[in-house]
Amino acid sequence: MGATMTTVRIAFDKELVLSGHFLLKHLEKPELQRLAASARLAYFRPGAVIFQKGDPGDSMMAVIRGRVKICSHSTDGKELVLNIINKGGLFGEIALLDGEPRTADAVALEETDLLVLDRSKFVPLLNERPAVALQLITVLCKRLRQTSEHLEDTLFLEASSRFARALMRLADVFGKPAPGGLKLDIKLSQQQLGCLVGVSRESINKLLGEWQRNGVIAVESGRITLLDRHALEEIAEANG
Repeated sequence: MGATMTTVRIAFDKELVLSGHFLLKHLEKPELQRLAASARLAYFRPGAVIFQKGDPGDSMMAVIRGRVKICSHSTDGKELVLNIINKGGLFGEIALLDGEPRTADAVALEETDLLVLDRSKFVPLLNERPAVALQLITVLCKRLRQTSEHLEDTLFLEASSRFARALMRLADVFGKPAPGGLKLDIKLSQQQLGCLVGVSRESINKLLGEWQRNGVIAVESGRITLLDRHALEEIAEANG
């Protein structure tokens, strides 16, 4: 794990945090206590590297507070954002299960508190509690579907369609009701949006300007509000 990890500054009841997580809701109190005793709480500053591709896959993380970017980099330094993990989400589960090195980088987008579950303590629990294993399989299936959709978008869709789909996916996770539409409760730079979609920052800038003029979205202080989802859906389905 990255050297930037520090002790969480806010006191958390680890057992309470674990019991409230969807993955662990089937556990009995003694099992929660055992897992809580081995779990670690970690704090990361914005931009801190949590782990890098190739690092040992010895733990899984749950986001207690903040957001985490899962990304990969090409040999020439280009970044592709694979996913953004919100509060309550899991990441690092693939390496946790197979013990192989990490397949991507994880970076804190903002001040982030994590609950870290070590592989040596968690895997035996999966053998004892099939319901937990089934929940984890569901997480993996969802992640696989997201990766497949992302790949199809990148290979087959124009930049405008990909960006429209990305905004709607972000709205599904981070959208908050706002006057006239749905505001994304996450601030991403044009560069970060470009990395998420797989296009240049200049392309994102051009599309944002065009869609603002057409009343499809609004942008204020770096935050995007979806004003006309139907128009975005039409853009997402159009290709060429």
